[in-house]
Amino acid sequence: MFAVIRTGGKQYRVEPNMVLKVEKLETEAGATITFDEVLAVGGEGTTTIGAPTVAGAKVTATVIAQDRLKKVIIFKKRRRQNSRRKNGHRQPVTVLRIQEINAA
Repeated sequence: MFAVIRTGGKQYRVEPNMVLKVEKLETEAGATITFDEVLAVGGEGTTTIGAPTVAGAKVTATVIAQDRLKKVIIFKKRRRQNSRRKNGHRQPVTVLRIQEINAA
């Protein structure tokens, strides 16, 4: 069974026991989160597409950790001007483990 959820402005295809990194959510490790914005649910040869969401469908996940991704280097250079700027950024993410999918 799978579901397509929307969180943080992005869409993710999830399955039970899947580990997923999403945009930072304001929760602590060990907490349980329920996603109500389920765009599609499928499995066993049937697929339900929402318009825009599937009514009554929910996805439950447990927060494993609050983490940060690898550093991305931003390097800007203006040629022949002796002008350079180097900057770095690490995006904060929440690591989730999908517990169950309720298609209702």
